[in-house]
Amino acid sequence: MTANVSIQSVTQTYGAALALDHVSLEIAAGEFVVLLGPSGCGKTTLLNLIGGFAEPVSGKILIGGKDMAGVGPSRRPTTTVFQDYALFPHMTLADNVGFGLRMRGVAKAERRAKAEEMLALVGLPGKADRRPHELSGGQRQRVALARALAVSPDVLLLDEPLGALDLKLRRAMQDELKAIQRRVGTTFVHVTHDQEEAMAIADRIVVMSAGKIADIGPPREVYLHPKSLFSAAFMGEINQIPVIQGQSPLGPVAQGTGTLLIRPEAIGLTGTLPLGPCRVEDAAFFGTYVRAHISPLAAPDLRLTVHLPQASSSAPGDILTLFATDHVILEA
Repeated sequence: MTANVSIQSVTQTYGAALALDHVSLEIAAGEFVVLLGPSGCGKTTLLNLIGGFAEPVSGKILIGGKDMAGVGPSRRPTTTVFQDYALFPHMTLADNVGFGLRMRGVAKAERRAKAEEMLALVGLPGKADRRPHELSGGQRQRVALARALAVSPDVLLLDEPLGALDLKLRRAMQDELKAIQRRVGTTFVHVTHDQEEAMAIADRIVVMSAGKIADIGPPREVYLHPKSLFSAAFMGEINQIPVIQGQSPLGPVAQGTGTLLIRPEAIGLTGTLPLGPCRVEDAAFFGTYVRAHISPLAAPDLRLTVHLPQASSSAPGDILTLFATDHVILEA
C-alpha cells in the first residue's frame, strides 16, 4: 500500500518557540522525500506531526486524502523507524519483525511467514531465529526497517535511521534503502542533516530552516540551482559574490542586484563565465580533486574556493586563467 501526504499550512509551537511556521508540502504516493536541515530547523517536528506523535497548533495533515486530526499513531497508516532501532533484545528477529502484526491479532504462522519475507527483503534471509545482539549495527537497522514494513504502511517515516552507522556502512545502507523503497513502492519520508545522504536517496529534497521550507526539488536542482542563500550554503561549499546593478567584482554578469553563486567544482580551465587570471593562494590534495583558494587579479580582495582536477600540480603563487561552467544569480 502507498498514499500521498498533504501538509496544509501547518504551524507548531513549543511554548513561546515557533517550531513550524505555516508549512505546506505535497508528497506524492510512492515518492521518497527527504526533510533536510540543521538541528532545530523543524524537520523532526514535521515528521512527528505526520506520524501523529503530536498535533499541530493550526493547519491540516491529510494522508490518502483523509484528515489525520485526532488520529493517534497506532491508528494512522504510518510506521516510524528511529535512529536507535528500538529492537526487543529478548526476542528473535522473527518475533521483532512480527511484533506489529501480533498487536493486530495476526496468527502466529502468518506472522512468521511475513517476518521471513521481510527479512529476506532487507537482505537477512535465514536469520529469523537470531537475536539482535548477534547482529551488526547495519543488520539491526535492516531488522528495524523490516519490522516497519511488515505491517504494510501507506507511509514509512524514517527519523535519521542511518545516523548511528559509520561512514562506509552508512553509504552502503543508503543504496539498500533506496533499492528497498523502489521494490515496495511505499511513500518514504526521511529526516536527515546529512546533505550527501539526502542527495543519494531522495526523489525530492525539502531543505528546512527556522521552521520554514527554504528550498524544494530534485537533488540536482536543489544543488545546482538553489532558490535561497541558506539552501545554497547548506548543500555544500559555494562561492558567494556580490552583484550590484549587474556588476560584480569580476565584471558584468547580469541585470539587477543580488548574489552570484558558483560551486567550487564548477570552476576550471574552460567554461562560459570568465573569471580571468587568478592567483593560487593555497592548494591541498583531497584524493579525487585538489582543493585550492584563489584570488582573481581583477579583484584581489575576493577569495574563491575551487576544486581543480586530481592531476593538477598548481602551487601557491601560480596564475591560472579560470572560468565557471555553471552559476546562479539570486536577486536581492
